[in-house]
Amino acid sequence: MWYFDNAAGLNLAIQEQAKQHQAILTKPAGSLGMLEEIAIQFSAMQSSTSPKIDNCYIAVFAADHGVVEENISAFPQAVTAEMVRNFSRGGAAISVLAKQIDAKLVVINTGTVTELEPLPGVEDKRIANGTCNFTKQKAMTPEQCEAALLVGKTIAEQAISSKADIFIGGEMGIGNTTSSSALACALLNKDAQTLVGPGTGLTPDGITHKVKIIQQALSLHSSCKDPVAILESLGGFEIVALVGAYIRAAQSGLPCIIDGFITSVAALFASKINPGSTHWFIYSHQSAEPGHKIILDALNAQPLLNIGMRLGEGSAAANIVCLLKNALSLHNNMATFEQAGVSEKS
Repeated sequence: MWYFDNAAGLNLAIQEQAKQHQAILTKPAGSLGMLEEIAIQFSAMQSSTSPKIDNCYIAVFAADHGVVEENISAFPQAVTAEMVRNFSRGGAAISVLAKQIDAKLVVINTGTVTELEPLPGVEDKRIANGTCNFTKQKAMTPEQCEAALLVGKTIAEQAISSKADIFIGGEMGIGNTTSSSALACALLNKDAQTLVGPGTGLTPDGITHKVKIIQQALSLHSSCKDPVAILESLGGFEIVALVGAYIRAAQSGLPCIIDGFITSVAALFASKINPGSTHWFIYSHQSAEPGHKIILDALNAQPLLNIGMRLGEGSAAANIVCLLKNALSLHNNMATFEQAGVSEKS
């Protein structure tokens, strides 16, 4: 299968040069914190001592989830399709942010319950009318899972063809925090209580019910151990598509900014299917969703921000593009001690 092909390697020689360059800039070593690490990482990714970000590509994958039948969301399932229309009209948070940072934004319908009319900026790649209720059967067939992975691969290749410097994956799907929590529990062998949060705004009683539903699903699919099999059993089309997009981007040497809880679960699955892919991930923030820290720890990830966000859509990832650009500008344009005539540390 294509997703087992090796991810691209980093340029370690350029990475070392970037480290040495950071050491001679007019500042105490390490004083710019993670901004220095970002510049070094991008140098290795781009094989350039002067890394840059000029072309950001944002893809938001949307789909519905059969498990919504179990009353696990504060919002009705109709919201998924309604939000796809909102993305198209430019009214969603990620639409505003994409315009603000001059990024290309595409929305991919991988499986809303109802077929949508043609919409500007929306690609119709519906695999089915949402997934099945995974408390009763597998969320999708093996063929549907492969199709969703391939959708992600195709979208990543579109980003690559457009000469993107960075790729941001976003998601929209009522019920997808339930699916993501179940996926993470199955992969990490965790109890649902440790990962489940309010999602779109559940009450404490709603969270308790959500935990019960996920535990029920985990028991039903307990024989699934392989990451792809777990995706088939508990995943959503948009989550699986994200996995495919991250793997293909990594295989092609395209850096990915990981957004929040749901996209981090997709990144975790990408890392298990294709371990080298993690070299191409930058983690934007730690979500207010309780289980996100567990996922980040499993990825050995260092998020750049922790500002209480939990929207999804790729919104936190889009917010850090300016931060990334600042890190690269500092790396490329600060004077060295020699250039500035400033005495170095003795």
